[in-house]
Amino acid sequence: MKLGFDNSFHREMAGFYTPAEAAPASAPALLAFNDLLAARLGIDRAGADDAALARLFAGQDMPDDAAPIALAYAGHQFGHFTPQLGDGRALLLGEIIAPDGARFDVQLKGSGPTPFSRNGDGKAAIGPVLREYLVSEAMAALGVPTTRALAAVATGDRVQRERGHPGAILTRIASSHIRVGSFQFFAAHFGAGHVERLSRYSIARHFPELADSANPHLALLDWVIGLQCALVASWLGLGFVHGVMNTDNVAISGETIDYGPCAFVDHFAVNRVFSSIDAQGRYAYGRQPQILHWNMARFAEALLPAIHAVDPADVEGAKALVEAIPDRFRAGWHEQMRAKLGLSAEENGDAALIDALFAALEAPVGDGGGEGEGTDFTLFFRALAADLRGDPGPLAALSPGEALTRWHGEWRARLARESGDEAARAAAMDRVNPLYIPRNHQVEAALAAAEAGDMAPWVALLDVVRHPYEARAPWADYALPPPRDAAPYRTFCGT
Repeated sequence: MKLGFDNSFHREMAGFYTPAEAAPASAPALLAFNDLLAARLGIDRAGADDAALARLFAGQDMPDDAAPIALAYAGHQFGHFTPQLGDGRALLLGEIIAPDGARFDVQLKGSGPTPFSRNGDGKAAIGPVLREYLVSEAMAALGVPTTRALAAVATGDRVQRERGHPGAILTRIASSHIRVGSFQFFAAHFGAGHVERLSRYSIARHFPELADSANPHLALLDWVIGLQCALVASWLGLGFVHGVMNTDNVAISGETIDYGPCAFVDHFAVNRVFSSIDAQGRYAYGRQPQILHWNMARFAEALLPAIHAVDPADVEGAKALVEAIPDRFRAGWHEQMRAKLGLSAEENGDAALIDALFAALEAPVGDGGGEGEGTDFTLFFRALAADLRGDPGPLAALSPGEALTRWHGEWRARLARESGDEAARAAAMDRVNPLYIPRNHQVEAALAAAEAGDMAPWVALLDVVRHPYEARAPWADYALPPPRDAAPYRTFCGT
């Protein structure tokens, strides 16, 4: 099978990466291949059996036109700057051009150590690989910009973490792997010339319409801020917690990247944290807009040498863009929430109505309950649509407390000020409010089965999350939250 690489980063950006190779895999075996994504990319697997695909996506049979490299980047990790990180467990094989002309990176994740590994083994375990495959496919189906998985391959080797796990490699597809941390690395080590070079490459690849701007680097900052505002708003609208919003995990393309300690909120709490190492709640659900702001400020700092080189006066323009982020984010967030709530017009009181909703969702349900035992986030919005259809049952089943009952009355009064058919409004709400998400307890059960050698639960869950809005009777259990007495959910930093 030919991928047809055209490796512009390797060709044009010497000095921004280091050559590297995949480590040997003792017995590569194909776990999953994404035929839907392959069709999008124009990849024809005809003539390539599972064994051939396994060798290819384990990095054992390297195509002649591949140029495997590890990218350099830095990053703020939990607020602390690390001047050199880089691809310590990943190889960028090259770039392919899809039938519509879009360019994508093809990267192996978990393929072994590189010069950036910092004494790590560079390997990945099967659980994190299949988690990223599953959740990224769910995000794509939900309409969220995201990297995606083309293949998952078992290596036949054991990976030692807190205990031994079967090893695996993920083939990740991205518009590119250029990150905020990429700019930080070259700003910290090399200065304006390298930052300008990386900026111009990024513009030519992702945003060619910015090339003729008076200050293309300032225009790049503006554009990326807009993409990140939209991305984080989409996360919040789905109850998604990224879990590790370090600057090296922020792609300038506006795609969700790195599904390590990620999870979806079940019973709502604004301070919900799932990462085992986020003891201070830096990346909690409700903190994500503030971290977006902080990360974009770091991006602006890295770009400033290039911005200043074009026109020193534009440094003030960069500061203004960063200062405007909270208002810019909130405007987009409110627009998204109006769609989720079935509101077609904008009113001055909508911000207060939205803020009141999130306070009410966090209040204990029914006649009481412990701290953090709020209403199920995903089911609530589907229940609102059912209520509009004249079926109050799903909302009642959520046992809304006094605060949510009061908010429901305010929402109904707000809807009454708009014209339109309620059934049509409910249908529109169901098109933006999913019924099925990768429920955390279901993900863990599927991963445990896969590690034990049974891929069937994972395959079944993948099918469900690829159709998040379509109610199907056989899938009823997939919409259920975990029991309220379940232990707090924790995830661990991936590969």
